[in-house]
Amino acid sequence: EVRLEESGGGLVQPGGSLRVSCAVSGFSVSRYCTGWFREVPGKEREGVVVIDRVGFSNYADSVKGRFTISREGPKNTLHLQMHSLKPEDTATYYCVAAISAECYTFWPGSDGLDYWGKGTSVNVSS
Repeated sequence: EVRLEESGGGLVQPGGSLRVSCAVSGFSVSRYCTGWFREVPGKEREGVVVIDRVGFSNYADSVKGRFTISREGPKNTLHLQMHSLKPEDTATYYCVAAISAECYTFWPGSDGLDYWGKGTSVNVSS
C-alpha cells in the first residue's frame, strides 16, 4: 500500500525558515518522480518542485533560490526546506508521487501524479 504522510507544517514569521517532510511507504522515493504541490483555498493548485529518478529537480519560479527539495534514502523520506518565507507561501503543502510517468512529462502540471498525501499547513504570518 502506498502512503505519503506529511509533517512539519506550522506558523512561521515572514523571512523565517521551515522544513516539511514526507514519510513514504510502498515505493522507494529514489526510484520515481516525487515532489511537492501547494494549494490555497480559492486558487489553483500550484506545483512547487519535483525531483526525478536521477535527482534532477524542477522548481516553480516563485520559490527558486528559497526552497530546496531533498531525499533521505534510508528513511524513504522526502524533505522540503523553505527559507526566506513570504506570506504568499502560506498554503497547504502536499507530498506527491508519480509512479507511471516521468516528472518532465507533466511538470508544472499535475496530470501525471498518482499519489497525494493529506497535506500539511504552512502559515507565514507576523
